[in-house]
Amino acid sequence: MSDQSPPPGWTPRDPDTPARPPTEPRTEAERQRKRTGRRRLVPTWRMVVGALLLVALLTIGALAAGYLLVDIPPANSAATAQSNVYLYADGSQIARDGEVNRVNVSLSQIPRTAQEAVLAAEDRDFYAERAVDPKAMLRAAWNTATGKGTQSGSTITQQYVKNYYLGQEQTIKRKVKEFFIAIKLGREKSKDYILEGYLNTSYFGRNAYGIQAAAQAYYGKDVGKLTTAEGAYLATLLNSPSAFDVVAHPKSRDRALARWNYVLDGMVKKRWLSETERAATRFPEPGKIRPAAGLSGQRGYLVEAVKDYIFEHEILDEKTLAEGGYRITTTIDRRRQNAFVDAVDEKVVSHLDPEVHKADRFVRAGGASIDPATGKVVAMYGGIDYTKQYVNNATRHDYQVASTFKPFVFASAVENRSHTQDGRPITPNTLYNGNNKRRVVGARTPYAPENEGQLSYGNITVTTATDLSVNTVFAQMVVDVGTVKVKKTAIDLGIPEDTPNFVLGPAMALGTMQASVLDMTQAYATLADHGRYTPYTFLEKIAKDGNSIPLPDRTPKQAVSREAADTTTSMLVSVVDNGTGTAALAAGHPAAGKTGTAELDRSAWFAAYTPDLVTVVAMMGQDPDTGTLESLYGALGEARISGGGYPARIWAQYTKTALEGSDPLDFDLELQPGAAPSPPPFVPDTPQQTPDENTPQSPAPPNRPNRPNRPTGGQDQGGQAQGRTQGQNQGQTEGQTQGQAQGQAQGQTTDGQSTQGETTGGQTDAGTTTGTTTGTAAGTLGGATGGRRPRPPSPYLD
Repeated sequence: MSDQSPPPGWTPRDPDTPARPPTEPRTEAERQRKRTGRRRLVPTWRMVVGALLLVALLTIGALAAGYLLVDIPPANSAATAQSNVYLYADGSQIARDGEVNRVNVSLSQIPRTAQEAVLAAEDRDFYAERAVDPKAMLRAAWNTATGKGTQSGSTITQQYVKNYYLGQEQTIKRKVKEFFIAIKLGREKSKDYILEGYLNTSYFGRNAYGIQAAAQAYYGKDVGKLTTAEGAYLATLLNSPSAFDVVAHPKSRDRALARWNYVLDGMVKKRWLSETERAATRFPEPGKIRPAAGLSGQRGYLVEAVKDYIFEHEILDEKTLAEGGYRITTTIDRRRQNAFVDAVDEKVVSHLDPEVHKADRFVRAGGASIDPATGKVVAMYGGIDYTKQYVNNATRHDYQVASTFKPFVFASAVENRSHTQDGRPITPNTLYNGNNKRRVVGARTPYAPENEGQLSYGNITVTTATDLSVNTVFAQMVVDVGTVKVKKTAIDLGIPEDTPNFVLGPAMALGTMQASVLDMTQAYATLADHGRYTPYTFLEKIAKDGNSIPLPDRTPKQAVSREAADTTTSMLVSVVDNGTGTAALAAGHPAAGKTGTAELDRSAWFAAYTPDLVTVVAMMGQDPDTGTLESLYGALGEARISGGGYPARIWAQYTKTALEGSDPLDFDLELQPGAAPSPPPFVPDTPQQTPDENTPQSPAPPNRPNRPNRPTGGQDQGGQAQGRTQGQNQGQTEGQTQGQAQGQAQGQTTDGQSTQGETTGGQTDAGTTTGTTTGTAAGTLGGATGGRRPRPPSPYLD
């Protein structure tokens, strides 16, 4: 009988190869033969160990080679001696900065507490640790890579090497050099030598290099006289010199105080400061900034604003820029910049007389101008002189924006297709109750704002409420739209989310937030460009040694719909034509704008634009000695300062000069459905003074100028002319009579918080201030409807 055939796929054993007993272990070759498929990709333990040994050998070799090849270079004094050059857009020079302010001192001259404060801030284990800390470097790299913020893993030795021998550039090559030089320096020099060098080379802001220069710049004293609290504040500045200067940047005060407390708490933990001394320590307010003479006039404001832009957008860090050698071309148009200065000087500064009017010493002015199509800042007015008033009035964040915020409420209503609480869509023709102290319906907490002059208007359109800046209407509207939605719209338009006092609630509609003039210019530029947001910039180009520095991306985006932006613009055109902003007509260009006057008249605003230029002007009150915010009552001989007065006149003169040689452009608007002008369905109540409120009577206003190239149609006083043209039927007589009576008897303007007794502005420089009178409102509305008073359509209205 023959042998049975093997099954398919079976490989016969070589008869000469003895069978392996079951207990005998497999050979390596056999194990390798078993590693099939994906298992072959997994390295064996021998391969892993071999690879680790190879990496270790290569690392040791690289460290040894680096240590031998990298020498300690000579001091990098040339880099810090260079100046940065700031240029106008046309290439002409604005200013130079960067001259080194440094006086070296020995470690023995620096108080022990100041030394310990620096160690507590930057490197608490300096005397015990090695020159480099690999763990800290890896931790910093990991935190940066995982989005926890850019952090430094450098020891004081490494920072000294960077300051004195190398530079601030963030490159791998520089980091490698820093690593090896620090190791060598740590082996060759004492800790005291390194700390002394670090304290003499570090940058503290205010162009101060070294702790001696810093002591003089911030406290006007030699380093040896620094107190513990002052030394701790200077140590605080090392982390972020510009941002933590509480004088130059009051907005960062909380962050600076937190860092100062961190330093003192660190001193307590290291037992360099007792708990009792810590509890008794108070924050030492630094002195005023003493700018260099080369930064006088507007130059210092421009340079500091450009620097802040560079730091905030992380184009360069402060220490890198301080090395100097950069050629910075700005977007500032020299001709327009000069025009802005001339307008402020001629309309305000030349009329100030503190000896006659006490409040004149409080007057400040700030302004910014942006090309809406490009986002370029073409002009900025920071104050009378950087060497006299060092705080930039165009970028500060401590004044309420007042009624200039109201357009954002309406823009949000259109953007979100909002309705009143009784279901009517919000358009320029929507009727709202404008009575004084009318309680807001739907607010979580009771709120009943006052109108300017305690005036009640009855039921008026949103357009009229905007013309006259009626507070009660917009306080109700912001609740109808939703405060969260309104805040989002404002942020989308360009208002920073971290703006001080940007609090949700009905009062936000009246402009309680504290945005800067520049922030408001950005937001209005978005409206001017049909809802397209283009981030503003001060920079055309930055270069060093012929190499350009990359600038941040500024790709425009549609922040709100064109319909929302353009419909808002249409109402702001009415403010200039018929409302509180008529002084802007003197510019000779079609314009849209909004006035605003803050609580207690501490600031007055005019934010306006033509199709091709956006400018915001503000007047502010501040005590030059104490820095406290002050009211402008009585300034320039006026009972009150309103946004439609001096700010609007400055705007008009600047805009006229800035656009000189260009043809006036009309707005190309796409409006929301129902936004076209139409007469209201019934006569609203004639504006009346609230009972029990004693508002003094004012004289009737003079003629208001019409729009350029439009014929003058007689007097526009007390509603007389409008009553004739709009109410030529049975309401003619009533429109004339009511309007004229109100205009002659009350003659008060409404600018959100504007002046009592001030009149229509624009024709002259003296005695003419702000917008439409209550008589105009009465005559316009009375004449438009022929005096009929149909039954109100909704209980939402009176």
